[in-house]
Amino acid sequence: MADMGKESVAKTKNEEYLGKVFSIFKKTEGMAFTKIRSQFNNSEMRLLGEVIMANYEGKRIISTQLAKRLGITRSAVSQMVNKLEARGVVRRVADEIDRKIAYIELSEKAEEAYRKEKEHYCEFIGEVVERFGEEKLDELFRLYNEFFAVLTEMKK
Repeated sequence: MADMGKESVAKTKNEEYLGKVFSIFKKTEGMAFTKIRSQFNNSEMRLLGEVIMANYEGKRIISTQLAKRLGITRSAVSQMVNKLEARGVVRRVADEIDRKIAYIELSEKAEEAYRKEKEHYCEFIGEVVERFGEEKLDELFRLYNEFFAVLTEMKK
């Protein structure tokens, strides 16, 4: 009977933690990281950031890789790329050897727009750092990375 009480309390506490984890993810879902109205939504900024990071690393990126990095389906990436391509932001470039492979690249117009948008994002984050504090933010990231590492290891 005493064991039943401990199990019930543990489950209740675990449910509370689960709710808090879901709440954190939900709060950050639609969060804006700039005060100005961006021409890109958060998902598009993340996609563009991944394309730029691949480029900086001297690599090219395809939709499947973007889907994995963004944690969304290939179909969702395709829809986003289609919209961005129609706006002249990105282009698909076929691989020279395997024409079935299409790399996602930024247009020159988009590279400039992204740099400008990134400046606004960086200014906003700078204000967050001023208000929240560098030490607390560093600790938050350290704890988040530690938490994420535990989750990742448990998935293996």
